[in-house]
Amino acid sequence: MLSISLGVAIAAYGEARFNGWGVLLQLGAVAFEATRLVLIQVLLSSKGVTLNPITTLYYVSPCCLLFLTLPWAVVEIPALRSTLSFHFDFLIFGSNSLCAFALNLAVFLLVGKTSALTMNVAGVVKDWLLIAFSWSVIRDTVTTINLVGYGIAFLGVAYYNHIKLQGLKAKEAQKKTAPNDEEARNLIDDRDTEMVGRKNDSQA
Repeated sequence: MLSISLGVAIAAYGEARFNGWGVLLQLGAVAFEATRLVLIQVLLSSKGVTLNPITTLYYVSPCCLLFLTLPWAVVEIPALRSTLSFHFDFLIFGSNSLCAFALNLAVFLLVGKTSALTMNVAGVVKDWLLIAFSWSVIRDTVTTINLVGYGIAFLGVAYYNHIKLQGLKAKEAQKKTAPNDEEARNLIDDRDTEMVGRKNDSQA
């Protein structure tokens, strides 16, 4: 995680058009997103609570609506009122809503199966794709320091994924050997019980 953070910091430092206020906003967004994912993990993995992604979305969506209403009223409504050409397009808004619905389901499923940390690491890959898109399509400037930072972060993500894969393989192997060990213990217990019974019969 330190190598990933270091790589991202180097990439941000090498930005051609560095903006301190933008970096602070991005750091705040990352902190809030990490907090949201950790709380989702707590909600999905709480003892005695079994929530699937659909049920989680059922409980989380009203909270999201409540907290998004205020900035929407302050920021978006004045901009919409000042735009005379604005008209509500059901196709655009409907497709956007479906994409957001599918994204949240995927996030809840991934967090439930893995962890919030894995989701945050996957977010680094998403940032790479956005940067590659801006460089190839929008023709944004990418410096050498950016590439070095991305390379360090990439190595960190690759190592993290390797460690997680090894851990999953170890868990699977442990699950496969556990029934055999339990069966062997049951056989030993049955044998000991039978020997004790024979000994008692012989003494009688």
